[in-house]
Order: sequence, then C-alpha cells, then structure tokens
Amino acid sequence: MKPGRIVALVIGCLCALLGFALLSAAVFLGWAYFTQNDDGHFTSPTQRYQSSANALVSERIDLFEEADLPQGFSTEDLGRVLLRVTSDPSNREIFVGIGPREAVEGYLSGVARTEVTEVEFGPFQPSYRQIAGDRQPETPSAQTFWSVSSTGAGTQEVQWDLQRGSWTAVVMNADGRPGVSVDIQAGARLDFLGPLALGVLLAAVVMLVVGIPLVVVGALGLGRHGPPQPHWPVQTSGIGAASAPTTPSTADTPAPSKPYPAHLRGDLDQPLSRWLWLVKWLLAIPHYVVLVFLGLGLFVTTVVAGFAILFTGRYPRGLFDFNVGVLRWLWRVQFYTYSALGTDRYPPFTLARTDYPADFDVEYPERLSRGLVLVKWWLLAIPHYLILAVLAGGWFGGWRFGVTSGDDRVPGQPWLFGSLLGVLILVAAIIILFTGRYPRPLFDFVMGINRWVYRVLAYVALLRDEYPPFRFDQGPREPHEHTPPPGPAPDDLPAAGHPQESTR
Repeated sequence: MKPGRIVALVIGCLCALLGFALLSAAVFLGWAYFTQNDDGHFTSPTQRYQSSANALVSERIDLFEEADLPQGFSTEDLGRVLLRVTSDPSNREIFVGIGPREAVEGYLSGVARTEVTEVEFGPFQPSYRQIAGDRQPETPSAQTFWSVSSTGAGTQEVQWDLQRGSWTAVVMNADGRPGVSVDIQAGARLDFLGPLALGVLLAAVVMLVVGIPLVVVGALGLGRHGPPQPHWPVQTSGIGAASAPTTPSTADTPAPSKPYPAHLRGDLDQPLSRWLWLVKWLLAIPHYVVLVFLGLGLFVTTVVAGFAILFTGRYPRGLFDFNVGVLRWLWRVQFYTYSALGTDRYPPFTLARTDYPADFDVEYPERLSRGLVLVKWWLLAIPHYLILAVLAGGWFGGWRFGVTSGDDRVPGQPWLFGSLLGVLILVAAIIILFTGRYPRPLFDFVMGINRWVYRVLAYVALLRDEYPPFRFDQGPREPHEHTPPPGPAPDDLPAAGHPQESTR
C-alpha cells in the first residue's frame, strides 16, 4: 500500500472522527437550547424541603470570573436561574432570595440554619448540614444586599441572571421565625448553549470538510490495487496439487441456488494448532488497530458513495474496491480468529486478494437504484438484522440488545453465549484443543452463518441492490464455485505451512 495514501486516510479518519463527534455534540447542544421548557428553563421536579431551623440555604455557588470564560463570552451570556417556592401551609408568608455569599453569612451569623448539600432525584433524597445558632434573625425582606428576592403567601418566584462571584440562595419564613416547610422547584436557562452549539457546529464542519476529502483520496488510492488474484493458489505439481476447476455433473449434484453477487470463501486448514486459538486475540491486535481506521474510512466512503448513487446511479469504482477490500481484510481476520478459527496462518496486511485461505469479493454493479440507497441499509435490512442478532451476535447482537460499540469488545466478533455462532466457535475450540481437528460439518455450518452475514454487509454497504437470500449456503465455497480437491489426510502429512506438532 502507498504510504502517502495511508497517511491521507489516517489523518482523514482522525479529522472525520473528531468532526462527527463535534457534530453530535452540536446537535445535542442545539436540541437542549431550543427545548428549554417552562418558559425557557430547564426545571427540576417540585419536592418538599423541611427544616426546624430559621433558614434553608444552598451551598456556595461560585460562578466564573471573566478571565475563566471562553473568548467572546461574558457572565451576562451564561443565562439565569429560576427558584419557585410554595409555602406549607399555603397561607404562610415566606421569603426567597439570592444574595452575595459574604453578605448572607454575615446576616445569618449565629442563626440556626440548614444547608442543602446534595439532592438525589431517583428517589428524591436531600442531604442536609445543620449549622447551630441561637440568634433570632432580622426580617429578611428588610435587608438591602439581595440581588433578587420575593416575599408573600403561596408561591413565590425569583429569576436571577447569572453573575460572577460567590452566591447563596435562602428560603425563610417572612418573619424569620424557625420551622421552614416549603415545596421548591429549581430551574435554569442556559443562554450560552445557542452560541456554543453554533461554535461547535462550525468546528465540526471544518473537521469534516478537511477529513472527508482526505478519506476519499486515501480510499481511492488504496482501492486501486490491481487485478484480482485467483481464489486459491493453483499448484502444478507435487502432492495435493489442484486440478483446474471443473463443473460438476448435474446428474451427481443438484442444481445450486442462484448465486448471490457477494462471494465468501474460507478453506479450512487441517490440522490446526491445539493451543494457538487461546492467544489469537492478542496476535490480531495490530489488525484490530488498523481496522479501526479502515472501518471509519468504510463508513465515510459509504456515505459519499450513497450520495454518488443517489445522483448518478453508479458506485465510484475506486470507493467500491476500497470498501470491498476493507470487508475482505475484516473477513480474513475473523476467519483467523473467533468468527471461524479456520486457519493458523497469519492474515496479510492488504486490501487486495491474495492466496490466503479466506477471501471475500463482490461483483461490481454497472448501475444501482437511486431510490433503494435511501432505505435498504436500515428499513429493508431489518428482517436480516433480527435473524443475525441471534445467529451471529457482534454488530447485530449489539443492535438487538441495545449495546453500544463503545466498550472493550472487538467489533464484529461473536461473543460467547451472545449468539449461536459464538457457541459453535466455543465448541470448535474445545474440540481443536483435544484433537487438533475441526469437525467438517461444524465448520461448514459456521461458514454458512458468516456467508449470510457478509451478504447482508454487502447489501447495507450499498455494494449491491440484490436482496440477500434467507438461507444457509454452507461449506467453504459458494454453491456455484468449485472446491479444490483436498490434499493428503492430515494424519499422513502436515498441511502446507503448518508443521506437524509433536504433541499430537
């Protein structure tokens, strides 16, 4: 692979990844800004707060100094706070106010008060800190230091524009006597969410404008990897040489189903190491790192190709070859690891077809439906998603169980007991551990599940318009393809590239 194209792809993927993250953040911030309810405020549930002391006070509220704010912002841009307090009983007069912390502490010095330190809403459980005192406070409404305040019976409401400094909210009986029982609803309007969403959106656009073209340029370069190699190496002499492909007689073999234009191959290597499968997850880490970038590139180029199909009806050939190459690379790693365990031969680092025992290819379509591109990857594929969630797990199992990809699992692997494929691979691994052999019927069934998965992947990646069939086409090759004759029995001669182990 060309280093320049690889660098362009990696840098483009990083920029695009950051761009998509910023875009998601901008959408969330914009949604939050425009959906502030209750007259433009985010509000908490109304809950009962009680104290036997003279006052209920909040913890210290410290707001930004001007120097701590982003450039272009001031404290006036932050928003405002809402406090809605209802007295209990409703005919009792109450006072609610917000004032500078130092002035409030001076006013309440020596006065018994209850500080609300923490509030949990599921279920509602306030935490209090009691501050002892024996002095009767002066009437709170007579004080002049309050920034905002309200006094009266029933429900009192104050709205306070956020200001820099340290502040405290206070709720008292209007006459200052002890025993406070009120229902409080707090709210906030965050005016800075709008400008912040716009700024994040502009940053996202810049990152995407830089990243997406770099991904496309890198993908186009990497997609031009020359003519395809044969499906398997043809030996012309020696033990186990394969003859040229021949078509089986219809008298001996039933007519195969109509071939799907996405072809998955996986030739089982026998014998297999009894122990290597225990550490393949570790050996494959370099591939997983590369596939993270290739997978992001696949996503970006599929979106770009979707727009190209929508307007032209054609899939750009360079992007097509790149995307098929990424899926081919992924399949080779999965065949080596825990989607098949079909070989001990380490996968090559290339998008191109090689003589590796596993291969994937898709026939290039000259024309594609412009309308299907809008619905086939989500709506039309739902029946397959439901079935493959059970059969294959991985991406599909995560979709079924609502599991996000942001965990420590390897994407696309069939995790133990999470799918039928995962259970079958576990059974195969145990058999290999004790015998060094992979039961052929079990392997054929595993290949059938993987073939179904990759046909659906080809469909949802917009590579083909033909709807994937609901069937298991088992075996190492597609039903219409010729399978090379097997070499000598594993017990008689080691397979090529796999020396006979003395422990067997």
